[in-house]
Amino acid sequence: MAGHTDNAVVINAPFELVWDMTNDVPGWPKLFSEYASTEVLSEKDGAVLFRLTMHPDPQGRVWSWVSERVPDLADRVVRARRIETGAFKYMNLFWEYTEVDGGVRMRWVQDFELRAGAHTDDEGMTAHLNRATREQQERIKEIVEAAAAGRVRS
Repeated sequence: MAGHTDNAVVINAPFELVWDMTNDVPGWPKLFSEYASTEVLSEKDGAVLFRLTMHPDPQGRVWSWVSERVPDLADRVVRARRIETGAFKYMNLFWEYTEVDGGVRMRWVQDFELRAGAHTDDEGMTAHLNRATREQQERIKEIVEAAAAGRVRS
């Protein structure tokens, strides 16, 4: 059985600002509360290879992995995947940006499968990712909307 999530949020800000802020991988630790650091390893032909490191989880574990992200501004989508899959057999991500009245609908789809013996199963990870994604999307909405209004969020 594979896992799948599909979550979206409308950010009341101009498309260019939403796109720029959410695709600025080095800036993600300020945008996402769960990321302690990002390290861009390479950029080639529009693809960004980078390492993400999370803050310790409640059990004190620090998760880190390498991902590849390929933004496509013309189609207003991003395709990404984990290169270092860790507990996952695979993890593929799709981000879609759609202009709507008052802003941009930012949609994230995640398709994955966990390895046997992982710390949770596909169902548990789906529940975790749905919860975490909604929290992060709301945080990003607040930060980008503050930037659009000229306010600085600390």
